Amino acid sequence: MTAINFIRGLLVLALIPLLIGLVSFIALLLAMFRGARGADLQFLPRWSGRTICRASGVEVEIIGGENLDPARPYIFAANHQSQFDIFVLQGYLGFDFRWMAKKELFSIPLFGWAMRRAGYIPVDRGHGRRALESINEAAREIAAGTSVIIFPEGTRSPDGRVQPFKSGAMVLAVKSAVEIVPMAIAGTHEILPKGKLLPRPGRVTIRLGQPIRAADYTLKQKQQLAELLESRVRSLL
Repeated sequence: MTAINFIRGLLVLALIPLLIGLVSFIALLLAMFRGARGADLQFLPRWSGRTICRASGVEVEIIGGENLDPARPYIFAANHQSQFDIFVLQGYLGFDFRWMAKKELFSIPLFGWAMRRAGYIPVDRGHGRRALESINEAAREIAAGTSVIIFPEGTRSPDGRVQPFKSGAMVLAVKSAVEIVPMAIAGTHEILPKGKLLPRPGRVTIRLGQPIRAADYTLKQKQQLAELLESRVRSLL
């Protein structure tokens, strides 16, 4: 990494928490004084995602969006190359979607409140009845019209290559019966590999594939669905 890119990376690292705080505060004001919520607030994470990408010197290209109906809900299922995937998708995907996040984040003052107001979906990542209830609630919200993004690998790839897709992530798709869109992200691993803190300039390409009908699968076929989805994402790469 050159000296210029090192300094730029440090500035971006400092910028990220400032933007998160600013966006949360603006969301709070809009909610309190204008009653804004959900789709009304999505311009804020979109703006912050683009700001972080531009500050990092990252260019983003989206391919395949014409395959989708922007008025319908989808589950976007992507490979997970980097923490930078979050900013890229927030800023440039171009569809109205919500993140699913562990429920503990919703307890953070201001930030958690803004997430809830924006319609983000809390998920209990533990085991047992509460975890099942949170998945069922998330499935109901998706079926009612809320698009979401999932990373079926479960964690970021250590080397940028696609890891096996976990069948547990397919439960949400089967329960909601919403179409799943294979989504391939290329380039973010080079920008911010797992274990690194400072992003580097680069180019990211996001390819959207043809939707898969989750309604054609049962919970007993979740492994089959996971394997099909993984193969579609690999082919898009």
